[in-house]
Amino acid sequence: MQLRSRKLPRDAVPHPVFARFYARVSVTADLKGGIAAYREELLSGLSGRVIEIGAGNGLNFAHYPGAVSEVVALEPERSLRQLAVRSALRAEVPVDVVPGAAEALPVKSEAFDGAVASLVLCTVRDLPRALAEIRRVLRPGGELRFFEHGLAPGRTLATAQRVADRTLWPLLFGGCHTARDPLAAIAAAGFEMGTYRRLRIPETGLQVPSSPCVLGVARKPFTED
Repeated sequence: MQLRSRKLPRDAVPHPVFARFYARVSVTADLKGGIAAYREELLSGLSGRVIEIGAGNGLNFAHYPGAVSEVVALEPERSLRQLAVRSALRAEVPVDVVPGAAEALPVKSEAFDGAVASLVLCTVRDLPRALAEIRRVLRPGGELRFFEHGLAPGRTLATAQRVADRTLWPLLFGGCHTARDPLAAIAAAGFEMGTYRRLRIPETGLQVPSSPCVLGVARKPFTED
């Protein structure tokens, strides 16, 4: 793997306390909340070289199919990165965990067949820049697989999301912005939208601002406009 030096945004990891909280809660959510099944669906059919943006503690690694030849997994937060390294050692495909932020991917252009964004686009500081970077590093025709929080289709919950984003939610949950529209942002970045479906997590019971999600695929066009 060839990395290149790129300047990271200042204060790229402002939530180390939440990172430690997330490391515990995410494992429980995978086991009891059905998140593991969504990870399996997200990664099914990938092949070749893949870059994962914001790998966290590496919970996706166990779900990569054997056709993937290499995963370059970027994680800016130190404690999560250390946990991701341990997860990489147990993975059935080669995984290289490296520091890096979505807005400044330290890799060459058009170097990957696929990119994965899993519950991370809600937290990046500059979403258009991050998506432009993902598009840069994908080969023409390469796939972006995404599993993200998103703006609720209903007015009541969408209003609650916007209020949450303007108050305590980002401070409490690692910079998460629940009212972002990942589908619109991905399309605006120049990707061709493929199939996707909307999810509710948890499927039943009380909805919270982070409940509405979307899981799908987009592609980098073979030719530029």
